[in-house]
Formats: sequence, C-alpha cells, structure tokens
Amino acid sequence: MIVGLTGGIGSGKTSASNQFMALGIPVIDSDVIAREVVLPGMPALSAISEHFGTAIIQDDGQLNRAALRQKIFQDNHEKQWLESLLHPLIRERTINQLTEASKGKPYIILSSPLLLETDQHTLCDVIVIVDLLEQQQVERATRRDKNSTEQIKRIIAAQISREERLTRADYILDNSGSYEQLIEQVNSLDTLLRSKHLS
Repeated sequence: MIVGLTGGIGSGKTSASNQFMALGIPVIDSDVIAREVVLPGMPALSAISEHFGTAIIQDDGQLNRAALRQKIFQDNHEKQWLESLLHPLIRERTINQLTEASKGKPYIILSSPLLLETDQHTLCDVIVIVDLLEQQQVERATRRDKNSTEQIKRIIAAQISREERLTRADYILDNSGSYEQLIEQVNSLDTLLRSKHLS
C-alpha cells in the first residue's frame, strides 16, 4: 500500500515523515528525488545547461537553483520546458524507489509537497494531509525559512487551496496543536494502516 503524504508549506509534513520513519516505515521523498535527477553527471543537468546556458551551473558543477528559479518564473514556456524534461525522470525514479522500498513492509510513504498538484497522487492508494490554519502556516514557515511573510503567502497562493486539499484527503493529521499531539496522531494512523494491510 502506497500512502501519499502532503501538506502546504510549513504544515509539518517533515515532522510527520520523520515519525513514520522512526516507526520503521520507508519514506520516499519527491523533493530528494527532484534534487537527485539534476546532480552533476546526470543527463538532465546537461540538457538544462545546453538549454539555459552554462551560467546556470555553479563553479562546483552543481545546478544554480536560484538562477534557474528566476528564469522559469519569468517565462511560463521555460517552466513548461523544464517540467517536461524533469517530471518523467522524477516519476520513473519515484516508481523504482517505491517498488524497491515496498518489499516486506506493511505500507510505504510517498512524501511530496506537490502530490495533488502533479500526477504523483495517481501512484497512491491513500492520501494523508498534514493540516493547520493558514495563519499558523505563515508563522511557522516564516520562522523556519527566514523568509518574508509576503513570500510565504505567495508560495501558499501558488499551491492548491487548503479547502481543495482537505476534500481529497483520506486521513487528516491536525497539526494546529503541539508537536507531541502530531506524533500521537501519526502513531495512531500507523496502527490503523498496519491493520488495513493485514485485513
């Protein structure tokens, strides 16, 4: 069983993921995969360099993410070009990792901030949302990322709405309380998901 885990920026998705891992559940993280496909030596990085020019590559051979972000947010065609290059690679790698990780486990987690915005949710049997009020999201993400409130609000506006996210959830982890309360909910959900696997 593949359990998709998502939530808006600052929702506490990483805290939930870490607790699932502590309980022995494999977590495949789409953010990690997205970074892996553009590592030095990977074909995608060469294609990006050819398309956008070598200025997009740092002196150490790594992708200059800030420069790339600037280019694609100014031009929707460039954003589409990049997505058409990377999304199939990310999907293929995700499927391979999910297949590998699922051996002998009651379920596995696919953690992704864009689970519902992309077709990644089609890989999942169950959707779990980490949820809290937007005001709390802004406060926590601003504190964590040292970003301005305005920038965090722009990121939230670019993601699907909280209302739509919640309508698509099979289970909701309410993270409006303490860290300990979130951990308790993850533990309870783990017990429930394990029992589903056995039934």
